[in-house]
Amino acid sequence: MTDQPITYVGAGVDTAAGDRAVALMKEAVAATYGPEVLGGIGAFAGMVDISAIKHYERPLLASSTDGVGTKIAIAREMDVHDTIGRDLVGMVVDDIVVVGAKPLAMTDYIACGKVVPERIADIVRGIAEGCQEAQCALVGGETAEHPGLMAPEDYDVAGAAVGVVEASRMLGPERVRAGDVVIGMESSGLHSNGYSLVRAVLAARQSDLGQHIDDFGRTLGEELLEPTRIYAAHVLRMIEDPRSGAGVHALSHITGGGLAANLARVLPAGTGARVDRSAWEPAPVFGRIADWGSVPQLDLEGTLNMGIGMIAVVAQDTAHAAIGGLAESGLAARVIGEIVDEASLPAPSGPLERIVSGAKGVDGGGVLLTGQHPGWQGTREA
Repeated sequence: MTDQPITYVGAGVDTAAGDRAVALMKEAVAATYGPEVLGGIGAFAGMVDISAIKHYERPLLASSTDGVGTKIAIAREMDVHDTIGRDLVGMVVDDIVVVGAKPLAMTDYIACGKVVPERIADIVRGIAEGCQEAQCALVGGETAEHPGLMAPEDYDVAGAAVGVVEASRMLGPERVRAGDVVIGMESSGLHSNGYSLVRAVLAARQSDLGQHIDDFGRTLGEELLEPTRIYAAHVLRMIEDPRSGAGVHALSHITGGGLAANLARVLPAGTGARVDRSAWEPAPVFGRIADWGSVPQLDLEGTLNMGIGMIAVVAQDTAHAAIGGLAESGLAARVIGEIVDEASLPAPSGPLERIVSGAKGVDGGGVLLTGQHPGWQGTREA
């Protein structure tokens, strides 16, 4: 027994602050709605009219869920939170588009130690902006206050999305053939994976996020918070473009595990991919992380995207059209490799070559990275 009454607010949960956060985010969320969205903020469930898919012969629903990992620690230290929302959209929606699915709707979940309405609204505003870019409605979400479990300044975010693809147009390993080429689409930077490695490097170096880095043209913190590039709309245009669409066989979103491991997930058994590092130059941030932490290149490549955030495996005769179409939509891309019969994949030679296969439990083809990036300075002095 206690002489003082215990209230929900006294226990650490402020529902009024939660309502204030909703009021602040309402306009941004509503901006993602098209005529297919029914209802609005405050409903128990988000509703989407899917009558548009009635003409599909065999519609397949695609779903994905993800978070943004420990990049949140950088956002907290910088007190910048909207970019995290865009990261979340990229990590979730771009997994769906890999099978050729058009995103329909997304929901988010934010857990925090204490609801700070302005911070929650910033996060959700970023999610809404990312959804607009991906042409996907943000139809629901939840903010949960967890006092005693999380410190007041702590928070974590997660999201889930659903999309649809016609079964006959689904992309994947079964379409990939020897002779196809590998197109790499530029990343915007580190994106949202590998930040445990990045933060360990920064901690060992005792880095100041406010330090201006000439290579970046901005502060270290600003570089690290660069939002994940959202590829969905670009990729869907490429798939729907009559000049290139029929030649797009598979896609791979380059997230945790790096380029080789994620590309291996969309290769059929009996094939291999030979990828030439000399075809692209990673942004300076990758070399800086390698240098500051003396991170071995293979470890770096197995963790970060190294400048390529999405891959398309396409028929050789449509590669030029695919790259041109991506350029027209504002996305730089280039041929970085080729698909070969597994027996034709060269044996690794030298310390930087190895064949990566069996990633994420997928028993498919193998990927060999060869050569070296132009201007790579991962071992230079800081």
